[in-house]
Amino acid sequence: MGMRTNRAVGAVAFMLLGAALAKELSKPAVDRTWTGRVVGLPYDFRPPTPGKLRRVFWDPDNDALFTPHAFGVGYGVNLARVLRRR
Repeated sequence: MGMRTNRAVGAVAFMLLGAALAKELSKPAVDRTWTGRVVGLPYDFRPPTPGKLRRVFWDPDNDALFTPHAFGVGYGVNLARVLRRR
């Protein structure tokens, strides 16, 4: 990837992060869940647990290739699905 592409991807990621944080901060404090969707992408700003991290990156019972990030905005890859032989 070229430098311009890297900067564009970084700018979009920064804007999505800002939009998700703005969405949560616009709610009354008691209504903030720190999870949801922005522009169709999932976000989760709760501290990840070891179990959650494991499920995001390795969940052989889940057929999904992409799973919501354990922390942040977007998706990660379910490596168990990648390595599954069918």
